[in-house]
Amino acid sequence: MSAADEHREIAAGFTARVLGAADWEVPAPVAGWTARDVVDHLVTWSRAFLAGLGVALPEVPSADDDPVGAWLGHAEGVQALLESPEGAEVVEHAHMGTRPLGDLLAMIYVGDVFLHTWDLARATGQDEHLDPDRCAAMLAGMEQMEDVLRSSGHYGPRVDVPPDADVQTRLVGFIGRDPAWRPPA
Repeated sequence: MSAADEHREIAAGFTARVLGAADWEVPAPVAGWTARDVVDHLVTWSRAFLAGLGVALPEVPSADDDPVGAWLGHAEGVQALLESPEGAEVVEHAHMGTRPLGDLLAMIYVGDVFLHTWDLARATGQDEHLDPDRCAAMLAGMEQMEDVLRSSGHYGPRVDVPPDADVQTRLVGFIGRDPAWRPPA
């Protein structure tokens, strides 16, 4: 699957949760975050990441003011980038080496959108089910780099889950989320 196709598919799942959110101030499974913060994180860090590679996306509203508009504009900008010749240009990343920009985004950003889909869905009481094949592939890849991932500060400590848990539950626990987490009543 191309990076553009992968982003289109994963972003559509996140977009459905964005459009289904009724309260942006509810707590999210990431300590100290709200549903709004999940959107802000994806929009803000990826734009900064791209800027570090010399790539600018079109401006979008702030997630503080308009989380739906921020996400929709951002996802559209990333999709346009991935479908453009610029998405195929080779870039140099300090930790990921030399590779096409689209491949780099698929490896780092699209996976983050996939994982945060669970966060937003759980926070807002929506369908939180993720593609089990993608969960299995991500978990297998991430387990091989556990020390690097944990030392990056981007993942919390692994949350223990039963050995016979489904792959989504194991992935959620691996990235440091409590699969049993629910927003306070």
